[in-house]
Amino acid sequence: MRTRFDSPSIDPTGGNGLINAAISVSIRLQHLNRTGGPGRADSHLNRTRLPHPAAEPRPDANSYMLDNIRIVLINTFHPGNIGAAARAMKNMGLSQLYLVQPNDYPSEEAVSRAAGAKDLLDNAQVVETLEEAIADCQLVIGTSARDRTFNLPKLDARECGQKAVSEARTAPVALVFGRETMGLHNSEIAQCNYHVYIPANPAYPVLNVAQAIQLLCYEIWMAAEQQSYPEQPQPYPLQKEMGLFYEHLERVLRRTRFIIPQHEGKVLEKLRRYFNRSRPEKVELNMLRGILTSVEETLDDKKDN
Repeated sequence: MRTRFDSPSIDPTGGNGLINAAISVSIRLQHLNRTGGPGRADSHLNRTRLPHPAAEPRPDANSYMLDNIRIVLINTFHPGNIGAAARAMKNMGLSQLYLVQPNDYPSEEAVSRAAGAKDLLDNAQVVETLEEAIADCQLVIGTSARDRTFNLPKLDARECGQKAVSEARTAPVALVFGRETMGLHNSEIAQCNYHVYIPANPAYPVLNVAQAIQLLCYEIWMAAEQQSYPEQPQPYPLQKEMGLFYEHLERVLRRTRFIIPQHEGKVLEKLRRYFNRSRPEKVELNMLRGILTSVEETLDDKKDN
């Protein structure tokens, strides 16, 4: 299979001789460009640099999946980390960067650290809340170096790459990274479907955020490069659809007095955690909404009678 680094084969015995000669000259000129051949100090050719392969757009179908995967940074304190994240993303073919309340942005330091990925910074989406950043995503993966009490399904870096690429074929996917000093809050982890960790030295397992992004983006790239994928997954609800379901569920639970205002406890929090973990498919969520609507209609009938 031809990659973007492959050149078409040339048959020197066939076709138009002038065309073949022109191709040969072109190849020779490119060789001089790269090697600094004869007359390096005086040749104009040697002052013309070939574009780096990473700057070229991906010509294959995998670009659709990669464009459907976004990196979300929450309250990033150091602007250099934003720039380094953009560079790591572009190295691995990702382009969708979302910033939730960055501490210092836009920033010249971010641009400096981004190097050739300034276009990602120019197109970054700056939002106020995590909910805004993931509203149209069907899969949200949170990153953390610590075990949490939420018991979300865990992925290692390789599994994360494979999962993200598989589901990015049907809808947007988000990888969420927290603050440099404390990571993600529990309330933010609670909005995720999976928890990804990067195995590291137990004595010091905490990676810089840009390093973690580089590793996970690499695994995403490698997963996208493979030629066979798991069976197409069933469509899952988007996060905003799950949000509407939680509002509907709370309304019904209050009307049926399952939740008592004076003793609410953590019922809603635990139910949200359960559904985020179990991930009902879109058809299943519609059934649940239908059940809740049926309960509401029954309550309304009793009220009228």
